[in-house]
Amino acid sequence: MSKAKNKKQKTEDASTQVANDRSVVAGELELVADLQRLQAEFINYKNRVEVEKATLSQFSKAQTIKELLPVIDDLERALLHQPESLKNDKWASGVSKIHDRLIKQLEKIGVTKIDALNKPFDHNLHEAVEVSGDGSEQVVSEVLQNGYMLASQVIRHSVVKVENR
Repeated sequence: MSKAKNKKQKTEDASTQVANDRSVVAGELELVADLQRLQAEFINYKNRVEVEKATLSQFSKAQTIKELLPVIDDLERALLHQPESLKNDKWASGVSKIHDRLIKQLEKIGVTKIDALNKPFDHNLHEAVEVSGDGSEQVVSEVLQNGYMLASQVIRHSVVKVENR
């Protein structure tokens, strides 16, 4: 009987060991699943922070450019109304070159002037202050203030007069 009892004891010990091993494996699998979830959450967090960082950078850039646009407008008005006596003046020519250089620098960072004159009116790009004519096609007839875009984002709408043709 002692051998049978001993064998039964070994079987019970083996069953207990198997149950313990299963419990350990289940615990380890749960830990692995938790780790995988944490890794996925961290990757999502990291991606979200990168997107927010890029968005904030783009917003800051757009705000800074908005602050510069009135200066560009002033330069353009001054150059547009330059007296005939200064047409060949080196100083006046220098101011024109400064304006051109400023525009080129803005283009380098992705700022573009909205081309509006004689283009179809687009409320996403243009702000109409006057509409004239009786036709069905709305066309920009005059640009009162240039609009600008940063990449695909409108920084300032073009202020325009529209003619219905």
